[in-house]
Amino acid sequence: MEIVMKLNGRIALVTGASRGIGRAIACAFVREGACVVVTGRDAGALDALVTELGHAAHAVPGDLAVPETPEAIVAATLARFGTLDLLVNNAGAIHPARDLADFDPQDWRNVIEVNLVAPAMLARAAVPAMRAAGRGHIINIASIGGRKGGRGRSAYRASKAALINLTESLAAELARDGIQVNCICPGSVDTEGYRELMASRGRAPVAQAMQPEEIAEVALFLATDAASAITGTAIDAFGAGNPLLLG
Repeated sequence: MEIVMKLNGRIALVTGASRGIGRAIACAFVREGACVVVTGRDAGALDALVTELGHAAHAVPGDLAVPETPEAIVAATLARFGTLDLLVNNAGAIHPARDLADFDPQDWRNVIEVNLVAPAMLARAAVPAMRAAGRGHIINIASIGGRKGGRGRSAYRASKAALINLTESLAAELARDGIQVNCICPGSVDTEGYRELMASRGRAPVAQAMQPEEIAEVALFLATDAASAITGTAIDAFGAGNPLLLG
């Protein structure tokens, strides 16, 4: 019996793939037949991931805080595979709890650069290839924190709120080209970055934190033909820790 893979033959680019949600998404995509370019700052972790995933994966290290990086990463993807079907903007910069008055201005700008400007520039670079193919998916990983501000989180939450809005704007711009743009807004996910953030606050991770693979399954659905009618949507993935459900 022939096994039908959901992403057979698709070419994907996943940012922030060296660990956490990005790594889980890259693994899910390869499992379903895609070839994946993985990018991030940790070249060693990317190489280890490529070794695990095999010939379907290719590593392109890069720092998205550097303005030239997004275009260079997309160019490397096209040079390797000739096209690009799926872009997952997962890489994100977080920061310790800090009031705006206490922020170094450049640190604040760096969070916006990685969380908002880089996804926009990656999409800008990827769109021509998607238009030429007559199809494409852009999936932005935002945060439930983008739904509401919070003390000490001004840079992060503002950037994620803007990423949700960017998703809606791009979806409107690209719908006629057959390119879907959607967003996932995770709650607490048990990643290295989340544990580091909680440790910086002197707090333990919440017991109901989701696993990265749960978010990867949402991204996988959005990347498949099963989600062909969905664009311009931000999906809250808040799991068992959703206070609205706990009562």
